[in-house]
Amino acid sequence: MSAYALNRRDLDFLVFDWLRIEDLLDRPRFADHSRETLSSMLDLSETLARDLFQPAYKKSDQVEPWMDADGVHVIPEIAAAVHEHAASGLMAGAFDHDLGGLQAPLTAATASVACLMGANLSAAGFGMLTMANARLIATFGTPTQVQTFAAPQLTGEATGTMCLSEPQAGSSLADITTLADADGEDALGRRFRLRGTKMWISGADHDVTGNIVHLVLAKTPGPDGRPLPGVKGISLFIVPKTLPDGERNDAVVTGLNHKMGYRGIPNCVVAFGDGFAKPEGRPGAVGYLVGEVGQGLAQMFQMMNEARINVGLGAAMMAYRGYRQSLGYAQERLQGRAGGSATPTPIADHPDVRFMLMTQKTYAEGALALTLYCARLLDEEQTGPTPESARRLLDLLTPIAKTWPSEQGLIANDLAIQIHGGYGYTRDFDVEQVYRDNRLNPIHEGTTGIQAIDLLGRKLARDEGALADLLTRIAATSAKARTGDLADCADALDQVWSRLSDHARSIASPLSPQALFGATQALRAWGHGVVAWLWLDLALTASEGPQDDFNEGKRAACRFFFTYELPRIGLWLDAAGAGDTTTLTLPMEAF
Repeated sequence: MSAYALNRRDLDFLVFDWLRIEDLLDRPRFADHSRETLSSMLDLSETLARDLFQPAYKKSDQVEPWMDADGVHVIPEIAAAVHEHAASGLMAGAFDHDLGGLQAPLTAATASVACLMGANLSAAGFGMLTMANARLIATFGTPTQVQTFAAPQLTGEATGTMCLSEPQAGSSLADITTLADADGEDALGRRFRLRGTKMWISGADHDVTGNIVHLVLAKTPGPDGRPLPGVKGISLFIVPKTLPDGERNDAVVTGLNHKMGYRGIPNCVVAFGDGFAKPEGRPGAVGYLVGEVGQGLAQMFQMMNEARINVGLGAAMMAYRGYRQSLGYAQERLQGRAGGSATPTPIADHPDVRFMLMTQKTYAEGALALTLYCARLLDEEQTGPTPESARRLLDLLTPIAKTWPSEQGLIANDLAIQIHGGYGYTRDFDVEQVYRDNRLNPIHEGTTGIQAIDLLGRKLARDEGALADLLTRIAATSAKARTGDLADCADALDQVWSRLSDHARSIASPLSPQALFGATQALRAWGHGVVAWLWLDLALTASEGPQDDFNEGKRAACRFFFTYELPRIGLWLDAAGAGDTTTLTLPMEAF
């Protein structure tokens, strides 16, 4: 059995050679850092992944979180991994010095998280949600709220959640009914009492930390005392499990969702204000308003978008893990006689297996490049000379960064099982668990169809400037490639992006039913177009490095993607623009 191990050179190539993270170190925010300090961050991340996260991988799948009268519990190995992640300082890595952070580039912090995700996706989920929660409070909260609720999360005293969906309102947040009534004010800000139920909340209760900080979307009442319709009145509240005075808040998990994968972190139903742990005084869970009434959805988009990119990152690392394990297996497993050999040969010598391995490589490494590129844009938005341009481009790429790794990464994991043969679908080998873990990601933080509507209806149809910025960057890559032996790839990329640009100009807002029908096909085309550009850029970087097997592999992956994957773009765009109404006009009884 081939054990998983990160190829550290893959990460260093992306972070240092391709994204040129050292170029950031001249900026004041990152003045304390050097290549050595950032490499040390990744060294420590690798150590945590190997020594704590990876050993808990199988057990956290076999022993799911459980609930009893004392609350929700996870295996102690998960708790140890989360605590060491916080104690190492890596959880606070990208945060300000004032919060105990290292003020490291987000690119490095994201690469650090990638190491942990590859070792144990669900264990890394605690830190991913906690960092996003603390970052939101640090951005929009008062100084007192930041010190009371964000700072303890970065030291491992608390973890964080995001509470959006409800049983009757998954992605349709306009339909949430959790209500928040004003309840005065104290040193932590405007206090409210929340009543309602939230669903699908990861990490909503556990015995890893003493406190849990929930960020909850709720509606303030209208004149008739009922929630305002639509998104009006949606506000954001900090609702801790334990209040600052030590009293238990009325936020209680009432049930666990039993998942096919990603089992190491509990997924919960949470009742706010149902009286299970009611504090003295008025009924309802105590929550503190973040910002102003009605700003909740806009504020939460920061955490949602960060989570979407992290979902893509996790999917990329599951694809990467499956690829590395099937590569090792294919080199070890003797089966058949390739090339006329008289004795059994490794299955890696068979053409079909090689094709599957290269498909996995292009999907997994392309997905990781895409998500790290988005982290680099976050650094540009925070410290660069053109922050608005970086922000708009990141907005455009976010639905792609969430979806392409989730969809293509799952295909890569499917191929990993195929390469393992019968062993692949047994629990003795990791790849069946990796597939189950990754299957949740096309649903997490907005399904593929929702991301498609976001890309077409909100991004491409409304922001021509972001697309212009993207096309400028793509043109620069093509121009550079045209001077060398990748000129044919540059020509192919230009043709594809001419077609994608025409598609963007054809989009009208609001989207028609026909456009909605083809939106997912269009999203796939755009994802492939973006990743093709990145692969060409990666190949150019590899061409500048030592001409060894590693860099030759990057160049070969680029050519493979252009040969076998680029033609799909035209087919998807044809389908997206066909205007077929078969399923729209078919009576439901005929389905």
